[in-house]
Amino acid sequence: MDYKIDAKNKVLGRLATEVSLILQGKKNPAYQPNKVGNDRVFVTNYAAIVVTGDKLKQKVYHRHTGYVGHIKDTRLEEKFVKDAKTVLRDTVRKMLPKNTLAKERLKHLKFVD
Repeated sequence: MDYKIDAKNKVLGRLATEVSLILQGKKNPAYQPNKVGNDRVFVTNYAAIVVTGDKLKQKVYHRHTGYVGHIKDTRLEEKFVKDAKTVLRDTVRKMLPKNTLAKERLKHLKFVD
C-alpha cells in the first residue's frame, strides 16, 4: 500500500516515528516482523519540517574520518539547510530496527518534490 504524507509543519521526530512504523509494516494487517513488506511512503514538503525547542542550534552530529583527532561536528541547522531529505532519512533510519531488513525497508521511503 502507498502512503502519501505531507510533511509541512509536522514535527521531525513524530513524522519519523510514523514513517518508520509504516516501513516496518506495522500498519498492515498482514504484518510479519521477518519480512520487508510492500508499504511505501511518499513524503512531500519535506523542507517545511518543524523542529521544536533549540534543537536546530544545539543538536550536533559527530562523525569520525578514521584518522587520529579527526572528529567532524555538524549542527542540525547546517545539515537541514544543506539537504532536508538526509535529515529525515537519517532520523527514520535510526528508528528502524538494526537488522538486515533496515536497508531494504529504507528503500521504500521516497521523496516527492
